[in-house]
Amino acid sequence: MSEEMTQLYQELIMARARSPHFAGRPAAFEHHAQGENPVCGDQVEVFVGNAQVRHESRGCAILLASADLMAEAVAGKTAAEVSELHAAFEQMVETGQTNPALGDLNALAGLWEYRSRIRCATLPWAALAQALGA
Repeated sequence: MSEEMTQLYQELIMARARSPHFAGRPAAFEHHAQGENPVCGDQVEVFVGNAQVRHESRGCAILLASADLMAEAVAGKTAAEVSELHAAFEQMVETGQTNPALGDLNALAGLWEYRSRIRCATLPWAALAQALGA
């Protein structure tokens, strides 16, 4: 990945961590689940309803950005499509290989070099899978 692309991705992660677009508990939701990483203290709560996902997250910038970018990526998707994106995301953070289907989530591809931070990025996805019963 080029230095310029790395810089753009870092800026996107920090922007979403500071000012998430999909944060907050909705007035109504059909499914919900929580996730926690006891090692670092990251916490996420995911709410699913009306073909959208919202989150309440506390933790590091990676967790916050991942939860927000995930919520954006899965909006309007079926459970099967969400499952496919989840698998693609897991593969990306494990290998560092970006995937066009992931859009802005590719900003987290560099985590494969920082194994201890992968859990920060995958925690929202695990909570979403739990909420959807997957």
